[in-house]
Amino acid sequence: QVQLVESGGGLVQAGGSQRLSCAASGSIFTLNAMHWYRQAPGKQRELVATITSSGSTNYVDSVKGRFTISRDNAKNTSYLQMNSLKPEDTAVYYCAADVVAWGSLGHIYWGQGTQVTVSS
Repeated sequence: QVQLVESGGGLVQAGGSQRLSCAASGSIFTLNAMHWYRQAPGKQRELVATITSSGSTNYVDSVKGRFTISRDNAKNTSYLQMNSLKPEDTAVYYCAADVVAWGSLGHIYWGQGTQVTVSS
């Protein structure tokens, strides 16, 4: 079994910053790409940022220049640094990871989600 545990999130004023963390643990053989998604009320879940195992990154246009995804492979942890936050960034943020577990095929695992609320 593989678990993803998120931390960070909460209430922040517009223009502020926040950092989310996602720690993967369990029977991990290979930890490939890690992702951050978000889902605002009444909206579909959207992919915010991705980082590959080699460190290549990709972002949705609405967060480019404001958010930075990174990872610490030694800790099996990814981070999402969010700067210049806007009220429209308010959402539940989920981390996800492409994992090959011991004795298993590749699978996408999800964290439990953490609320980020940006007040105007």
